[in-house]
Amino acid sequence: MTISVKAALAGVAIAAGALITGVAPGVTPAAAADAFVAVTAIVEHPALDAARDGVRDELAANGYKPGENLRFEYESAQGNPTTAAQIARKFVGESPDVIVPIATPSAQAVVATTKDIPVVFTAVTDPVGAKLVEDAEHPGGNVTGVTDLSPIGKHLDLIREITPDATRIGVPYNPGEANSITLLELLKSEAAERDMEIVEAAATRSSDVLAAAQSLVGNVDAIYVPTDNTIVSALEAVVRIGVQNQIPIYAGDTASVPRGAMAALGFDYYDVGRQTGKIVLRVLNGEDPGEIPVEGIATTELHVNPEMAEKMGVTIPESVMERAKEVVE
Repeated sequence: MTISVKAALAGVAIAAGALITGVAPGVTPAAAADAFVAVTAIVEHPALDAARDGVRDELAANGYKPGENLRFEYESAQGNPTTAAQIARKFVGESPDVIVPIATPSAQAVVATTKDIPVVFTAVTDPVGAKLVEDAEHPGGNVTGVTDLSPIGKHLDLIREITPDATRIGVPYNPGEANSITLLELLKSEAAERDMEIVEAAATRSSDVLAAAQSLVGNVDAIYVPTDNTIVSALEAVVRIGVQNQIPIYAGDTASVPRGAMAALGFDYYDVGRQTGKIVLRVLNGEDPGEIPVEGIATTELHVNPEMAEKMGVTIPESVMERAKEVVE
């Protein structure tokens, strides 16, 4: 994976502003035949759970009521790619109207399993690099969705603003997740432009995260947790190392801040789910997913946790506190 992912996704931000609200004119979902939407995630953690809930609530707000005229089925792979593939095969065998895979590994499993059933992915970092679509603007086939590619440069700028002496940034990641490889390459590129250095710490399973974080002690000035599902699922282990060793912990998703990260500039994943639900509605109402551009996310939020920052030996500047959308008490 090279930094060309920026070019591959250059048009995504444009699509982010072109959201369709509600349903197609003249269509009343409640009067339509019952719909079946199958949702699967690679693992359960607050961000991905919020995305799932957002999809469900957007459908309900537009007349598709779970348990009434909508069959809404959800399964988690519990962090296991083999299980993700089994869930994909199960769902395809049940012939839903739309499958909504949450996060890259689940999306890859579903897309590899069906070329006919519409797929609307969400919380996928790099859909082109993950080979879900050939082109973000013109997906083609049966696949489209929402990408949550992080604003990595802004994340590093936030680290520098809060901890200006931090030049060596530790990054725990799962080398088996395509999204994490993309983020790591972006981090290296953006860090080089800021005279910062990225120190990698691989963890292929949630049970490996503690050891990966421990390996960074004494070698880094701060730890950045990307939107890597394996690492985020075991975030508390990274936070523990940060507190014990006075290493500030930053995150790529805001849902990690209440769990102990001291700051994050990211997306509201419930809103990401609502955005994804709008695309699902378009497909349910007859649009071809291959003709719907992949959408990016236009709005970011700053969340901070000053209490955890203090435990990690950091005082968050007042200028940052004033900009924060959410301050965790």
